Amino acid sequence: MRQELMTLPKTLADDVAKHLVMVARLIDSDPEQAYAYSRVALRLASRVAAVREAAGFASYATERYSEALTEFRAARRMTGSADLWPVMADCERGLGRPERALEMAGAPEVKQLDKAGQVEMRLVAAGARKDMGQLEAAVVTLESPELASHAVQPWTARLRYAYADALLAVDREADAREWFAKAAEADQNGMTDAAERLAKLDGIEFVDALDEDDEDDDADLSGDLPVDVAEAEAAEDEAEAAADAEDDDEDEDDAEIGNALDIDEVSAEGGGLFDGGDGEDYYEDDDEEDEEEGFSRSDDRR
Repeated sequence: MRQELMTLPKTLADDVAKHLVMVARLIDSDPEQAYAYSRVALRLASRVAAVREAAGFASYATERYSEALTEFRAARRMTGSADLWPVMADCERGLGRPERALEMAGAPEVKQLDKAGQVEMRLVAAGARKDMGQLEAAVVTLESPELASHAVQPWTARLRYAYADALLAVDREADAREWFAKAAEADQNGMTDAAERLAKLDGIEFVDALDEDDEDDDADLSGDLPVDVAEAEAAEDEAEAAADAEDDDEDEDDAEIGNALDIDEVSAEGGGLFDGGDGEDYYEDDDEEDEEEGFSRSDDRR
């Protein structure tokens, strides 16, 4: 990639490189942000194969399969390499065209792939079989020398996991359990959830200890609180009760002294405070009334 970027002016090459670094850093944790960085790099250097490839993987990670396929095809035309053939076939699956993925699995380009690429192509082909409802064929597709090998390679955990999942789909639960166990054994980097799938088959359910049931939320936990906390809460409750009682007393006093407008006067003038009228003249001639009455209404309210 560094060599490809050397075809650009140095300042531009540095800018593109920084964006590609961010794509690599974020593609697993924040694929949308990685995609945004890739689009900037693509605008700056669309004729660099490494940029097209990075943009393709960012699009693939965000399930923009049509865009990803376009970028992968462009990168392949620039380099002439078949390395991207499996992921291009998987894009066809993402676009709802599993039959095209199967056609690619039988193409001459597959013979140009290294062992890792061929295993990846086998995984894609098995997924395409499952997409088409050919579950038994998916199992057969994954049965290979790489699957039978006891040596652990970078692809071993994923291959065993896919095989276990395919076995489970055809109701071969005992065999699926065996291969989930083998996948978990080979999966040192947590690439799959083989251990969780194995536990589920064994009837073990993982529960988050931090989650609380609704019943726990409604329960009275005061007995479990430290003494000083419980006392503080009790004091707070007493203060609130006292405040409520004081408010009630003030309301009674207001009612006795006729705070606001006198009920009889309001009735004589034609109804309660919110009865009748549309409020259109509520604020008319306020200045004149204030001047004539010398703010007497405000004084009365006070």
